[in-house]
Amino acid sequence: MKDAAFCTSSCPMTRTMSVLGGKWKLILIDHLGERRVRFGQLAQRVSLISRKVLTEQLKELEDDGIVRREAFAELPPRVEYSLTAHGLALLPILAQLRSWHCSAATAEVAAA
Repeated sequence: MKDAAFCTSSCPMTRTMSVLGGKWKLILIDHLGERRVRFGQLAQRVSLISRKVLTEQLKELEDDGIVRREAFAELPPRVEYSLTAHGLALLPILAQLRSWHCSAATAEVAAA
């Protein structure tokens, strides 16, 4: 659940963290990448997250325009998630974060 004070803050970083903050959102965005993923597949890929929390996080990302949810009227029911254009814009940032972590880990090994 989001804190309204964060969402309406005058600080851009605070507003950004109100959308992307938390333990799972960046991980979910990374797993979605540039493809469509069914709920069950996402639950398997991010196995440490409970289905309840996964549902909540996806709903928040959908409300914030990061994730698109597409439900198909078929039996059994099928729901697929993908990133919107706004969500796809985050992928280069996530790549930079991965690169940053790898360079920091390499520097630690070299220093030891």
